[in-house]
Amino acid sequence: MNHAFVAALAEAGHTAESLAGHIGVHPKTAARWANPGHIPQSRHRVQVANLLGRDVDTLWPDVGRRREPVWFRPWVDIEREAATLRAFELAWVPGLLQTEAYARATLAGGVLTADAMNDLADARISRQAILRRERGPLLVAVLDEGVLRRRVGDDRSLMADQLAYLVSCAELPTVQLHVVPADAPSYPGLDGPFTIADMSDGTRVAHVDSPAQAQILDQASDLVTLERRWERIRGEALPRGRTLNLLREAARSWT
Repeated sequence: MNHAFVAALAEAGHTAESLAGHIGVHPKTAARWANPGHIPQSRHRVQVANLLGRDVDTLWPDVGRRREPVWFRPWVDIEREAATLRAFELAWVPGLLQTEAYARATLAGGVLTADAMNDLADARISRQAILRRERGPLLVAVLDEGVLRRRVGDDRSLMADQLAYLVSCAELPTVQLHVVPADAPSYPGLDGPFTIADMSDGTRVAHVDSPAQAQILDQASDLVTLERRWERIRGEALPRGRTLNLLREAARSWT
């Protein structure tokens, strides 16, 4: 329980319902802010703090300790509040399903300092807590088979461990994992990775990766296009059982 938020809510004479009405969110969303790990999206955070007469850092101390890039923080906030996350990855294991060694290997070899790399890797791993918390989002992830076959890092055991971890994640009640096999014909996923977040109030937001800063999209026309791509990609992916068999075979191939 976030006792600072609950106390501030009571002292200000607000309920989750009244606060939600002022901010323009669903009451269930505002109620979840009392739970550990639930932080309002950046556009709502200051409004809530002002209404409750508290500093943001007092209500949510973790905000001041965040290590992910500033431009990525709005999406991390969306992840925390999402009911469902639908992610397609073409080249990498999704960040929410990476081992620490795999995460660090994806960041190595660039222009990052050692401290910056450590911060980014730690931030990526800490995001995964949403998959194991009570009432966390459902993650439906689709990967191209090339992700399983392409070596990351210099040690083959790193890939074996990562794929074994994928198998264990796929057995979680909050994760559904599917793979588009290598013998699938050309399909829309080749245009690049993206994630669609379905929020508890019925709205949708998307995250689209790029070589520079990723984009967060909420326009209906963009979302319709991504929904169509998602459905066509899912149509090429293997069902859960065959995906698990492929993951286990791929993990053995790295040992």
